[in-house]
Amino acid sequence: MSGQTEQRPAPLTRLDRPKESDPSAVVPDATADEQVETGDQVTDTPARTVDAADVPEAGSAETGRPRPTPRVPEQARPTERIPAARDVVGTTSGSTLTDRYRLLQRVGSDLGAGAEFWRAEDTVLRRPVAITVLRRLPADDRSADPEGAARAGEMVVRALRSGCFEHVGSARLLDVLAPGSHGLPEDVLGAAVAEWVPGRSLSEVVAEGPVRALRAARILEPLAAAAMEAHQQGLVLGCDHPQRVRITPDGRAQLAFLLPRPSVTAADDVRGLGAVLYTLLTRRWPLSVADAARAELVSADRTPSGALRPASALRPGVPLELDTLCTGALGQSEGLGRVHTAAAVHRLLTEVLADDDEVALFPPLNDGAPAEPDDVWQDEDRVADTRRDPVRRRNLMIGLSVLAVCVLIVLGYVGVQLGALFGAGGGPAPIVVGAPPVAGQAPAGAGQNAVPAAQTATVGTVSVDVFDPTGDGDNADDVSNVTDGDAATSWKTQQYRQPFPSLKPGVGIMASFVSAEQLSQLTIDSPSAGTVVEIRSAPSADATLAETVPVTSVTLQQGETTVPLADSQPTQHLLLWITTLGTQDGQNVSQIDDVTFSRAVQ
Repeated sequence: MSGQTEQRPAPLTRLDRPKESDPSAVVPDATADEQVETGDQVTDTPARTVDAADVPEAGSAETGRPRPTPRVPEQARPTERIPAARDVVGTTSGSTLTDRYRLLQRVGSDLGAGAEFWRAEDTVLRRPVAITVLRRLPADDRSADPEGAARAGEMVVRALRSGCFEHVGSARLLDVLAPGSHGLPEDVLGAAVAEWVPGRSLSEVVAEGPVRALRAARILEPLAAAAMEAHQQGLVLGCDHPQRVRITPDGRAQLAFLLPRPSVTAADDVRGLGAVLYTLLTRRWPLSVADAARAELVSADRTPSGALRPASALRPGVPLELDTLCTGALGQSEGLGRVHTAAAVHRLLTEVLADDDEVALFPPLNDGAPAEPDDVWQDEDRVADTRRDPVRRRNLMIGLSVLAVCVLIVLGYVGVQLGALFGAGGGPAPIVVGAPPVAGQAPAGAGQNAVPAAQTATVGTVSVDVFDPTGDGDNADDVSNVTDGDAATSWKTQQYRQPFPSLKPGVGIMASFVSAEQLSQLTIDSPSAGTVVEIRSAPSADATLAETVPVTSVTLQQGETTVPLADSQPTQHLLLWITTLGTQDGQNVSQIDDVTFSRAVQ
């Protein structure tokens, strides 16, 4: 065996260590450098062979063991690649940044900015935070910024400039991790730490169904206000990405993840506001298709020409103002319809919400959105069925019993009062004030052959209430001023931005007499010229508008306006129904100082 030739096997890796029992194996030279792998390059170290003469003979005194069977050296397995230091991914769940911020859950990404959005924990202050992490881009020798270092530096500088910006529509910036900060992994070029915004993502909100139009406007208003103030300070938000926005539990849209890409402008923020509103109304993202897919949103439909379909085309019932705002903010309109600034978006939203807050509305049109729990008008098929709940059923029975007892007490009291009122010959006679004689005629009784002149008497016992089918009750506490005979006191309607009947059909005064009266005329003293009043008879004080019968209509002049009623039928209840308001300081409002009801005296 001393004549065995030397063999040189393939280079070894760490996993190809020779076995001690293999006499023919090749072992690394103790004096040579070990095999080292750096990045993707593998360097083989020289190896030496062991001659068979160096192996003790079988059965010799040196070993005392039988001769082993000769073996063929093992072939080297494929080279194992050891990752280089820069390939260690630092943005994984559970990893930390600067030994302080522990990453918990990745909630999104913005490939255009090379950013990842993480829910994390501040291990020092023990609070949740939102971190926007800037990742190193894949090396591209054709780019002037092959790994995105310059891009990240510009984004971090922007974040530092916005450190003093605080608004309810944007998460507050807490910390900025500049490139090269201690404790940042090699693949992280920087990060921005902000307050964590509790609530849900945009996709989670619309996954339950379309949002009510006015609620969508309320959701967007704080974000629009934040964009407006940021633009006034020379900053941008970067709200044109769906995963950067979150909806708080109380229904406010907030920018949750900072560090917008360097190319973002104020115009992009305006488009982002329009996109958020469009998504709330239609459940479709109208901007980047890739961003919509990453956010688990449906991309918006477009016409064959490539134009975006209006929100009203996908969801009938969307108010014209919000539909126009979506189209104008997204840049689908030209000329006067285009919305160029966040201030314009915010102003339009506040006008829509102000009209909703200040006026009484009829039940909203069915726009396909489910009713909210706090909505006054609920869908009949969405009202919870409590018949199978024994506790609620018992409470309901107790409440109905108490209500029945109260009704009986009230009916008994009303019966006693009516008996006292009509039991003595129909109650007290109305107070009658004689009118002065007609000019040029002799007073009654001046001569036996004189023809008595027609006289009128004022009906003095009159009760009045505001009649408003919407339940708004325009200044109901002041309505009694119209029958007190004092011109210094008055009653007026609320001020409306739009004339009747755009928001409500009208408002009026229901007058009730002790008994049915044959009225000859009524006089209305009002400074609101142009007010149109319909005179209607009613079967009862709580009658609906449909149950009343029109008698006549009059347009008020400034001062006193007399309405003849000689041809009317006797009635106990008379409705003064205002269908057209006067104007005062550019607002739609009517004022009535006094109303006098007269009947003929034989």
